[in-house]
Amino acid sequence: MSNIKRIAVFTSGGDAPGMNAAVRAVVRTAEYHDLHIYGIERGYDGMIKGNIKRLSKSDVANILQKGGTVLRTARSEEFRTKEGRKIAYENLQAFDIDALVAIGGNGTYTGAKIFNEEFGIPIIGIPGTIDNDIYGTDYTIGFDTAINTAVEAVDRIRDTADSHNRLFFIEVMGRHSGYIALYTGIGSGATTIFLPEEDNSVSDLVSMLKQSKRRKKLFNLVIVAEGNQNGNAMEIAERVKKELPDFDTKVTIIGHLQRGGSPSCQDRVRASRLGHSSVEALLAGKSNVALGLHNGEINFTSFEDAINKVSKLKKELINMAEMLAQ
Repeated sequence: MSNIKRIAVFTSGGDAPGMNAAVRAVVRTAEYHDLHIYGIERGYDGMIKGNIKRLSKSDVANILQKGGTVLRTARSEEFRTKEGRKIAYENLQAFDIDALVAIGGNGTYTGAKIFNEEFGIPIIGIPGTIDNDIYGTDYTIGFDTAINTAVEAVDRIRDTADSHNRLFFIEVMGRHSGYIALYTGIGSGATTIFLPEEDNSVSDLVSMLKQSKRRKKLFNLVIVAEGNQNGNAMEIAERVKKELPDFDTKVTIIGHLQRGGSPSCQDRVRASRLGHSSVEALLAGKSNVALGLHNGEINFTSFEDAINKVSKLKKELINMAEMLAQ
């Protein structure tokens, strides 16, 4: 067992529904073990500026169901410098903080890895990002809520698409990962899904739409991940419109709606498990690792692997989506 007595928790990078549930679990598990627990506001930027405060059970009451993060989050260019990280470490030392729990994505893990290597402070990472693109876990905190939000939005669009015989292009988040687009497309019965990982063809989509017109299909939904290789939803829609001018084409960008809102039960439970396990892991002497859930069990992955290895989409899901869209 370690000699850790004081732990600080922070959220960094993009916010994700369920982060508050993770913070709550960290605080309450730490208090159960008679540890002093601190919250760092605004991530690495707050660490540099000394925005550190003692937390108690009452501070995390009634936050389980809230979206966003009560600790707030921010990017920090200063933390990318050795001088900035030294200031951050000195601020932690002023509070006698022994270890950190970092909730965020790839950028958060990169900062944590460097910080651990330079100063030796034990750090456990928790995957908090709606993109679900972190290696070492089946699902990240926020992903389930994001896809439920996206599918609900697409279902509403489907109603108007059906009523007016329209072709809708719906853009979802995912600059480098197509998880949100793929799951949203499968869950909403999309005609085609444009993914960053796949070399989708606009001409193939045009051919498919011509076939659907001959079959007198009343409407079509096309899900577009923002980072796909063919451009954004508006650009793809314009290319299709030139080929198929008779189609009543519309574009909807769901945008940051996917980040907000009350977290789903799945995200609350996953975040609670990961938050609880992060404190237990630190007390067991683990450091410089990211937590995850694999086949329902807690999984440990080195920051090195979590940062550099890729969480790949399952090809069988992509093939299934194409088959079911016929």
